[in-house]
Amino acid sequence: MSSYKVLDVNDDLPIRTKGAVHSGKVRSVYWLTDQDSARLIDEKGYDVPKGTELAIMVISDRISAFDCIWQGENGLNGVPGKGIALNSVAAHWFKLFDEAGLAGNHIVDIPHPYVWIVRKASTVRVEAIARQYITGSMWRDYSKGVRDFCGIKLPEGLVAHQKLDDVLITPSTKGIISGVEGVPEVDDVNITRSNITDNLAAFNFKSEDDVARYEQLLSEGFNLISAQLSKLDQIFVDTKFEFGYVEDADGTSRLIYIDEVGTPDSSRIWDGPAYRDGKIVENSKEGFRQLLINNVPDSDVLLNKDRMPEREALAESYKLPQEVMMSVSETYVGIASKIVGQSLTIPKDPRSEVIAILDQEYGLID
Repeated sequence: MSSYKVLDVNDDLPIRTKGAVHSGKVRSVYWLTDQDSARLIDEKGYDVPKGTELAIMVISDRISAFDCIWQGENGLNGVPGKGIALNSVAAHWFKLFDEAGLAGNHIVDIPHPYVWIVRKASTVRVEAIARQYITGSMWRDYSKGVRDFCGIKLPEGLVAHQKLDDVLITPSTKGIISGVEGVPEVDDVNITRSNITDNLAAFNFKSEDDVARYEQLLSEGFNLISAQLSKLDQIFVDTKFEFGYVEDADGTSRLIYIDEVGTPDSSRIWDGPAYRDGKIVENSKEGFRQLLINNVPDSDVLLNKDRMPEREALAESYKLPQEVMMSVSETYVGIASKIVGQSLTIPKDPRSEVIAILDQEYGLID
């Protein structure tokens, strides 16, 4: 499979844009010119109000963990099929959310498995996290004696990887929130429900009702994915959703799902048979995190936030063996194929395919 070209750099495509390309850890966003947005809405008949801003969102095959991007030997600077796996899984869940009448999402078109055309949304500044099992960072904190999580009190006597009685909503900040009492000015810090409801504007909520609405959409989305995965004998452990507001044609704003949902990057998914056997088999990025911890010379560099400069230097210099990258590829592509119900076709050269389609069918390449 090493003959595959991965899409490791995705912010330098020759797409006509207004302004700079926004490059995230995994996705890059190209905001289209107003003329191109208007033309595509018209030509393609997208169901969005006239004047809606559109963007091309291109996913990469890069893999991030512990706030760094990691690379493989022999120039394999990504995981073959990872981008296509994430996009296909998220689009699958969005479609089921639509069919169940939950809420819409930001995707208006999928020109290529690596590409979404999305509409502009005003982002809620909360990472909406739901958990059904105690594991990961929550278990690490619990085992050190912490019992209060985002204002929720957990009982004594829980054990690692145990199923919780309820799905817990444990939000954290999206980006740095300034000037809110009790919320440190750092990215991705745990917050309580009252932090949000007492400071609606800081978190970009329009009303307290919308806080209840996001919790409802998070819970309903979580339960839908959990039920679907259990049919595949997979366990939905925890997940992160994101939300934003869009305007409808009549000017009313509504909350929709944005970013990605229920993917192996944004969720933990465990193998059911292994769990019943007392073992944890990760069908998500957590497996890659464990591989890193077991492969790097000093795992404390990954786990200790005070050693961030060393961690960044390690991520620059350290190359993962090709077989490690390929085993991660098998995890991602394997679980995605199960979820969408068909095997994924991994393009030999995603970059040139993406450029060709955006040129020939969308007229967006300069």
